[in-house]
Amino acid sequence: MGKRIRAQRKGSSPRYRVASHRFPGANRMPRTEGVVGEITELVHSPVHSAPLARMKLPNGESTLVVATEGVSVGSSIAIGDNAALRPGNITALGNIPEGTAINNLELRPGDGGKVARAAGNSCFIEARIGDKVRVRMPSGSLRELPANCRATIGVLAGHGRDEMPLRTAGAAFYKAKARGKLYPHVSGVAMNPVDHPHGGGNHQAVHGPNSVARGTPPGAKVGLIAPSRTGRGRGKKI
Repeated sequence: MGKRIRAQRKGSSPRYRVASHRFPGANRMPRTEGVVGEITELVHSPVHSAPLARMKLPNGESTLVVATEGVSVGSSIAIGDNAALRPGNITALGNIPEGTAINNLELRPGDGGKVARAAGNSCFIEARIGDKVRVRMPSGSLRELPANCRATIGVLAGHGRDEMPLRTAGAAFYKAKARGKLYPHVSGVAMNPVDHPHGGGNHQAVHGPNSVARGTPPGAKVGLIAPSRTGRGRGKKI
């Protein structure tokens, strides 16, 4: 009878639990328009690669937004169509000229920002096409979005955070722990047969199909879970 595999142990062990203090809060652009907020604090969030900024609104509420390069404690952040083109201000894509760097870009109006939220990331306004705006994504691809989608002016702060290598195994361990990940992560084919369904054999390989059904028992639910297709992909021949 083998023992409980790693996927089963994750549900009950505190080793995979993330401390609540590691999540200062969600990063969402405020829905208010035509107001000016003030940055009261720069917050370090272990689960985010970029720093966060706590912004106080005129009505007394406070919210967390990603910190843009050039923003500091005491800076004023304008939100709305009349916002100037200064780093940190939030406005619609239709109000931003071509060639401007933006971050925390919305894909749908009002979703709070979905793209260019990692440290040092940014998008660029390429052109206006009717009621659409063509944006160059951080990956280099082009995408046309509604002109009333909002974004933050400037490049996201925290650039270069990932350039320093993880010089010790402990650094990698605590980086994974902040996100509730297991480190080191041992592959199933390197285990014994009693430890994992992929274990055992004279060489490290999955001996047999590695696709499992959606209703597979937890002790065997590893590999490709309910894949839409299997086998070698058939690309277009040139």
